[in-house]
Amino acid sequence: MKVIVLKSVDSLKPGDIKEVADGYARNFLIQKGFAKVATEENIKKLQGQIEEAKKEEEKKADALTKKAAKIKGIEVEIPVKAGDEDKIFGSVTSKDIAEALAKKDFDVDKHNIIMEPIKKLGVYDVEIKFGNGVTATVKVNVTKEQ
Repeated sequence: MKVIVLKSVDSLKPGDIKEVADGYARNFLIQKGFAKVATEENIKKLQGQIEEAKKEEEKKADALTKKAAKIKGIEVEIPVKAGDEDKIFGSVTSKDIAEALAKKDFDVDKHNIIMEPIKKLGVYDVEIKFGNGVTATVKVNVTKEQ
């Protein structure tokens, strides 16, 4: 029996159209809601849903690309308390950078900022990942607090 897989099960992935044993399809896949019979009508619906999902994904990728282009090259300054030899007390983390970007009206989740904690004064390039392979780099200037 030919089925359209709705949910992941065994080695089957959602959207797959597979030929499986009649008993497996009737007694397990269809009954548990993991698949439905692959009729012409159901296949056309699936293709329509796939096209719709692709369009949504393209819109999302386009929005992320625009957001990355907007933030690319931005420089933020983070004043911190520092001791001798430009060593700072504590460290500058992704949370600090997210807050500094928020002050410049850029909403970035701290989990999207890829970096090691900064422990010295200076200028650093920090990468921000937006998803779908879209990234941007911002300059972080860690300065001594006055």
